[in-house]
Amino acid sequence: MSEANTLEVKILEKDYLVACPKDKQAALESAAGHLDTKMREIRTSGKVHGTERIAVMAALNITYELLEKHSDQLGEQQILLALSDKLDLALKK
Repeated sequence: MSEANTLEVKILEKDYLVACPKDKQAALESAAGHLDTKMREIRTSGKVHGTERIAVMAALNITYELLEKHSDQLGEQQILLALSDKLDLALKK
C-alpha cells in the first residue's frame, strides 16, 4: 500500500493540504485543477455568490457529468452484450 503524503492544492486562491498517496498525487492535482476551473466558471458567471455556494454548484455540475458518462457507458455495455448474444446465436447455427 502507498504511504500517504501531504499535497498542497490551490482552489480559488486558497491553499488546501490534502493527504494523498504519492502514486495518486498527479490525479489529485488534476482533480483540483478541474474543480478550480469549474468554480471559476461559476464565479465568473456572476449568478452564484459565496465560495460555499460556488463549491456546491461545482460539485453538482461535476457529479451530473460523471453520472451522465456512467449512464452512457451502461448503455454502451448493454448494446455490446446484445451484439455478443447475437453473435453467439449466429455462431451456434
